Amino acid sequence: MKGVSNTDIALTFDDGPDPEYTPKLLDLLKKHGAKATFFVVGENAERHPELVARIHEEGHVLGIHNYLHYSNWLMRPRTVQKHIRLTSDAIKRITGTSPKYYRPPWGILNVFDYRNIGHLQIVLWSSLFNDWKKRVGAERLYRRMRKKLKPGQVFLLHDCGTTLGADREAPANTIEALSRILNDGRELGYRFVGIDDMIATTERAKKKRKPGKDSEKQEGAEGDVQASIGWVKRVVVACWMLYEKLFHVVFRLRPVGSGHFFNYRIRKYTGAKLDLRDGESLEKGNLIMEIHFENQMLFELGMKSKTTLQIGIRIIREMQNALPDMARELAVVPNGDKVRALFGISMIHRGGESLGFDTIELPKGLFAWMTNQYLKFLIRVIHPDGKGRVKGKDDSMHPRMLIMHREMLLSWADESSPRKRKKERRPAKQHEALDEGEVVEETETLGHLV
Repeated sequence: MKGVSNTDIALTFDDGPDPEYTPKLLDLLKKHGAKATFFVVGENAERHPELVARIHEEGHVLGIHNYLHYSNWLMRPRTVQKHIRLTSDAIKRITGTSPKYYRPPWGILNVFDYRNIGHLQIVLWSSLFNDWKKRVGAERLYRRMRKKLKPGQVFLLHDCGTTLGADREAPANTIEALSRILNDGRELGYRFVGIDDMIATTERAKKKRKPGKDSEKQEGAEGDVQASIGWVKRVVVACWMLYEKLFHVVFRLRPVGSGHFFNYRIRKYTGAKLDLRDGESLEKGNLIMEIHFENQMLFELGMKSKTTLQIGIRIIREMQNALPDMARELAVVPNGDKVRALFGISMIHRGGESLGFDTIELPKGLFAWMTNQYLKFLIRVIHPDGKGRVKGKDDSMHPRMLIMHREMLLSWADESSPRKRKKERRPAKQHEALDEGEVVEETETLGHLV
């Protein structure tokens, strides 16, 4: 999903080859001396063998993306195996070489797939940008990619827009934005490499690290404390991630900004009428923007944090950074002009008031009980001492609704707002104060965190 490197970035492209956009993309990569990885759909590879041959001849990596762009969760294990075999055979007939890498559509795997794929290496991603939608536009796509332009990143992009849910002309924006990214990367001294080079570089970096088998914790790439976890928790986390992917597909979640930390969907509010600040209210039937955490990032955040307080502070900061993007989404998402409020449910809610949220208790009932149980499970998963945390703070860990009415949310899109100027005046040192003994000034602004 993510590499370990000081200079390298892996560009990966799904769903092609496409007769209109793949040649333009290859021309651009050749101009900049960049290498990439193409996860091709077998049917498209057979239709355009000359493009598969060119990808191979120009030194890029070819991988499998199923024979048809179907989700593995909608196919029997034997059918998945057939898709992989047909695509592998097509690539080998054209290039003379069997592919080594596999990316399932939407990143969704069955537990049986680990047996079916045999020798293949599964490749996912660290960042995706919603580039399959034309409405994102080249400029906004560039800004999203620029935020993630760091060594070790595995970018997921698309050179074909003919799959379900994609826009036919969307790859044109991808190519335009990528042209600027390649220029920026060269100026920063970065290399754009195939996934094979990224994996090799990552493995070499890991071998240089001391094993430390008896250690409970190890230092992460950014100097944070990284907790070790056992195999049982690894299985639980893997199932949790698969659940999230299915949830994203079923409910069509959209990324906020780069999609690194938050996703959202537009839906109707179904609860009782709520009175909010400044005389605003939320009534049953009003459209809301419902916010969801990106579970992978939430898990990594929990593993790198010493305390739940650290997790809380970082989540509030990420929310603060994401609010302008959430506000701007209202201008482009369908029915965005009718959205009444931003809505979420969280156990970490006592920093939300300073950002403009109303925090409201969930009405007692089955939904509140189920939500409470799920969020306690969440704390167990994301926090190194999650089980002890839940037992020790059971009386204070109750989820609440976080609601921000439309006008308040739109104010975050205004870069000149007093709220933004206040944020800019904060000394940089305060933003680094993450130890419990150093968070007094931070909590004056963020509020007391659970």
